[in-house]
Amino acid sequence: MAPAQAPSPMETLAKERLNPPFNVRELSVSLHGSEHALKLKEKFMEEISRDPAFRLEDIHDLTKDQIRERTMEKFHNLVHYVTSESLATFTLRMQLIGTADPAFWTRFGVHYGLFLGALRSAATPNQFQYWMDKGVLGLNGVIGCFGMTELKHGSNVAGLETTMTFDEDTDEFVVHTPSLGATKWWIGGAAQTATHCAVFAQMIVKGKCYGVKIIVVQLRDTKTFELMPGINIGDLGKKMGRDGIDNGYIQFTHVRVPRAHLLMKHCQVTREGKVFEPPLAQLAYGALLSGRTAMVADSAATAQKALTIAVRYGVIRRQFKTGDNPLETQLLDYPIHQRRLMPLLSQAVALSFTAKTMSSMYESLSESLETLQPGDSELPAVLEKLKETHATSAGLKAFSTWATLDTIEKARQTLGGHGFSSYSGFPSMLADHAVHCTWEGDNTILSLQSGRALIARYFDAVKGKHLADGVAYLARKGILTAKAPSSVESVRNLAVIDDAWACVAANTVEKAAKDFQAHLKSGKGKEEAFELCSQSRFVAAKTHTTGYIYRTFRNALESEKGPVRDVLELCCRLYGLWQIEESAGIHLQYGFFNGQHLDAIHAQVNELCLQLRKVAVPVVDSFALSDHIINSPLGRFDGNIYEAYFAKIQAANPQKSAKDHPYFQKLILPLLERQPPQEDDTDQIELDTEIAEILAERKAGEERR
Repeated sequence: MAPAQAPSPMETLAKERLNPPFNVRELSVSLHGSEHALKLKEKFMEEISRDPAFRLEDIHDLTKDQIRERTMEKFHNLVHYVTSESLATFTLRMQLIGTADPAFWTRFGVHYGLFLGALRSAATPNQFQYWMDKGVLGLNGVIGCFGMTELKHGSNVAGLETTMTFDEDTDEFVVHTPSLGATKWWIGGAAQTATHCAVFAQMIVKGKCYGVKIIVVQLRDTKTFELMPGINIGDLGKKMGRDGIDNGYIQFTHVRVPRAHLLMKHCQVTREGKVFEPPLAQLAYGALLSGRTAMVADSAATAQKALTIAVRYGVIRRQFKTGDNPLETQLLDYPIHQRRLMPLLSQAVALSFTAKTMSSMYESLSESLETLQPGDSELPAVLEKLKETHATSAGLKAFSTWATLDTIEKARQTLGGHGFSSYSGFPSMLADHAVHCTWEGDNTILSLQSGRALIARYFDAVKGKHLADGVAYLARKGILTAKAPSSVESVRNLAVIDDAWACVAANTVEKAAKDFQAHLKSGKGKEEAFELCSQSRFVAAKTHTTGYIYRTFRNALESEKGPVRDVLELCCRLYGLWQIEESAGIHLQYGFFNGQHLDAIHAQVNELCLQLRKVAVPVVDSFALSDHIINSPLGRFDGNIYEAYFAKIQAANPQKSAKDHPYFQKLILPLLERQPPQEDDTDQIELDTEIAEILAERKAGEERR
C-alpha cells in the first residue's frame, strides 16, 4: 500500500491560516501601535523592495568591501527621506531597515543617532544651528562618527585617556592621543567614510582636568578626503558580523580644534579659560540613551523575524509518524517543539510592547533635555526622568538583547541542518545581533548599573520618597512577604503573576541593598561595597527587568478588547509563567509560590504552548514582515520553501563543468595522479645472507675453542 500523500508545503501553511479566532490585521495594528504605523511599514517595505540598493538576495555571498560599497549606495538613496520626513516617520523607516540590513542601520545610525544625537543633547542652540548649516542633516558637507570607545576603555567612560587641552593663546583645544591604549577603537565610519567625529576626551583647562567632554573634530578634507594634519586612521577589517560598517581606529597627534567645536550646552569654556560646569554632569550623557532605546526596539523586531522563519518552517516540515496518523507529523505538533518556540514567541510579543514604552520614555526625556535652560525650575523633575530612563534603558538593553540572541540560536536549531546554511538567514542574523550584547554598554556592566540604581530607589522607598511607576512596587506595603493564593488555579491569574514578579523583584533588590549596607558597615568604601555585592545587583536587575517587561505587557492589555485581547492575554500569561518556571528557584526562595504552585505552573506552560501553537502562524503573520525583509527561503509567506531554497542555492552557486573547476588542475588532478613514492631497494644489500654467514663463523669459532 502506497504511503499517504501529504499536503504540499503551500497547502499546509494555507491550512494554518484558516479561520483564526482573531483578526490578524487588528492584532498587527495593536503590535505596531496604530493603523498609521502599520501602513507606513507596508509602504516602506514596498519602497525598499523596489530599490536596487536594498537588494538582499546576494548579501550572503558579497565580500566585505562589496558590502561596504553597497552601504554607501543606500546612504545616497535615504538622504531624501531624512530631509523630507518627520523624525517619527523616519525613525519607523529605519527600524524596518534595521531588521532587513543591520549593518546599514548601524552605519546610518552612527551619523544620525550618535553623532547627531550628541549635537542634539550637548550643543548650544547656536552650535546646533551651525552644524545644521554645515550640512549634518543632509550629509552634504559632514558625515559624522562617534569617538567614545578606546583600545583600553569601553564601558568606563570616565576612564578615557584621550585629552583636549585648552590653549588660551590661540583659542583652541589641542586634542591628543597620549598612548596606544588611548587610540579610539571600533569607531563606526572612521575607516573609510566619516569626515567629522564627536570625540569624547578629558578636558584640561589651566592645568585642571574637568572630566570627559565632547568636541567635534574634523577628520578628513571634504573635497579631497585626505586626512587632516595630525589625524591617523586605520581600518579594523573583517568582523564577526555587520561588515557594512567601516569600523576604524583614530589617533590624534596634537590636533588643534577651535574652542567653538566643544559642545557647550552643559559645560561652558570662555575665551579667557573660565569653566562653568553643569550642576549635574549626568545631563551631558543623554545621547547615550538613544542607542540603547533603539536596541530594545531592534531586539523585538529581530526576534519576530527569527520566529517568523522558525514557526513557518515548523508547521511545513514533517518528520516521523505518531499514533495512527498516516502522515508524518508536523514539527510544531510535537510538544517538545512547542516548548522550544512558543515561549520565545510570547516573549517577542512582550518585547514589542516594551520597546514602544521605552521609545516613548526616551522621546519624552529628549524633549525635556532640549528645552532645559540654566537655572530651570524643571531641573529636579528632568533629573528624575533622566535617572529613570537611564536605569530602565540599561536593564532593558541588556536583557532584551540577550533574550533575542538566545531566541535566534534556539530558532536556528529548530531548522536542523538547514539552519546552518547562510541562506536560511540565521547565521548572519546571529552574527549581526551578537554585537548588541557588548557595544554601547556591555550587558553585564549595564545590568550592574541597573542594579545600582535599584538600590538607590530601595533607599528612597525606605525614606518614603515618591517613586517612578517602574519601581513603585518597592514601596508596596507587604510586598516582601506576599504569598500567592493557596489554590493552584490562581497561577493563571495575571494579577497574581504580576504580584509574583513584584515580590521576587522587591526581595532581590532588598537583598542587594542589604549586602551593600553590610559591606559599608564592615569598613569598605562605597565603590568597593558596590563591587562586592555585584552578583546580588545583577540578580536584582534581572528579576526587576523581567517583571518590568511582564508588567508593561499586562498594562498594554487594558487598551485591547475582544479576540485580539484574548490572544495577547494568552501570550502575556505564557510569558509571565514561563519566566517564573525559568527562575523557579528564586520564586520558591522568597516563598510567594510553593512546590504545588510550581507544578501547576509547569502544567500551565505546557497547555499555553499548545494553545499558542494553534494560532502561531497567524501570530507571526501579524508581525507584518515581507519576504524581502525576512530574506530566507525557509520562511516564505506562501510556504514554497523547498523549491525556493533549492533555487536560491542554484542561483548563488551555479553548477560548473569540470573544465571550469576552480582548482581541479592545480590541486585535485595532481592528487589523483600522484605516483607512490620511490622506495630504496634494500634487497641489493643481501643482509640476511650476510647475517647467516656471520652467525656460522661465530659458531665455528666457538667450536674451535
